[in-house]
Parts: sequence; structure tokens; C-alpha cells
Amino acid sequence: MTAPVRRWHLHNRPAAASSCALRFLGRGASWLIGPEAERWGLVMLATQRSVQSFLAFALHEAYLAGTGHRTAAIQDSRRLPLSEQPLEEGAA
Repeated sequence: MTAPVRRWHLHNRPAAASSCALRFLGRGASWLIGPEAERWGLVMLATQRSVQSFLAFALHEAYLAGTGHRTAAIQDSRRLPLSEQPLEEGAA
């Protein structure tokens, strides 16, 4: 983890603690399937209780105060909302 990413992560821990759980943090690399020119250096997977809890976090005063750390740490980012789907019994 680079120093700017570490500062951003540490700054946001208190604001995120009530609604967010970091499930995965890993280094990215070149795509196996995807644009050759794109590369993700860091991948984070976090879970939120709900869209409302994410929005509350994103508007939290402490989080907003750390946007400078985020700008220094991240060139580009994506936020993809997902919802868990149970596997059908017998599905391969």
C-alpha cells in the first residue's frame, strides 16, 4: 500500500467503522480480459449495510475532510453496487 493510500485509509477508518467493512484489499495488475492500456494498482472490496449507509458515509464530515488524501492516492476509481444472489441448489 502506498503512503497516500495508507493516509487515506487511516483517515477514513473512523467514519467508515459504523457502516462499512473492508473485505478485501489487494494489488491489481494488467487485465487478463480488458483494455490493454488500463491497469488497476489497488483493488478494495468493501461491504455496506445499505445504499443509505454508503451515502451517509460519503457525506460524513470527516470523510469529506480527507478528500485531499483520496485525490493524492487515487487516479481513478469505480464504485459498483452489488447485491448478493444465492446460488440455486444444484447449480454448477
